[in-house]
Amino acid sequence: MCGIYGFTTASRDDTVPNRLREMGNSVIHRGPDQSGEYGNDRIALGMRRLSIIDLEGGSQPIFNEDEAIVTVQNGEIYNYRELAVGLRHRGHRLASESDTEVIVHLYEEYGVDFVEHLNGMFAIAVWDNNKRQLVLVRDRLGVKPLYYAQVENQLVFGSEIKSLLLHPKVSTDLDNQALYDYFALGYIPQPRSIYKQTRKLPPGGRLIFRDG
Repeated sequence: MCGIYGFTTASRDDTVPNRLREMGNSVIHRGPDQSGEYGNDRIALGMRRLSIIDLEGGSQPIFNEDEAIVTVQNGEIYNYRELAVGLRHRGHRLASESDTEVIVHLYEEYGVDFVEHLNGMFAIAVWDNNKRQLVLVRDRLGVKPLYYAQVENQLVFGSEIKSLLLHPKVSTDLDNQALYDYFALGYIPQPRSIYKQTRKLPPGGRLIFRDG
């Protein structure tokens, strides 16, 4: 199943590693096999992994050759083998047989349009250190969930809302319209969630967050 989570930061903060770890612990049921984290003074990324593809070499986060691009993924890319062949022909060096690794190299080739080449079910976060840009994408059918909240000049995201709520700036104020929708319809239409500040990335959605 796996779970991803993270947030942008404005400066180096000693509380970031503990906060990221707490977010990961809140979704440990999604990925009991392995955890991975990455952070600098702009981004904190994490994931909990349920190992299915490339059990030995598929640990996340995964980087491109010069580690300028980093990604975490919840899901499965069905056409990753074909994509890997094409990427190697273009000169990319892939270090594993993981379906997640093709994402960083596709991003190098196509930028934010990399998602157009993917066939699968996924929620993906890509961080570009050169552009200081976070890209979130979700599969077209919305099989894999992805929530986000913009708080001041930061973006917080995760596979489950409860990981977002561990960030001190994410509010638990209820969204009254979402509450009305739930009682009227029996569910909360996207992009709303039960919390005013937290939103669902729609199926097929793409979110780009740069410099606040």
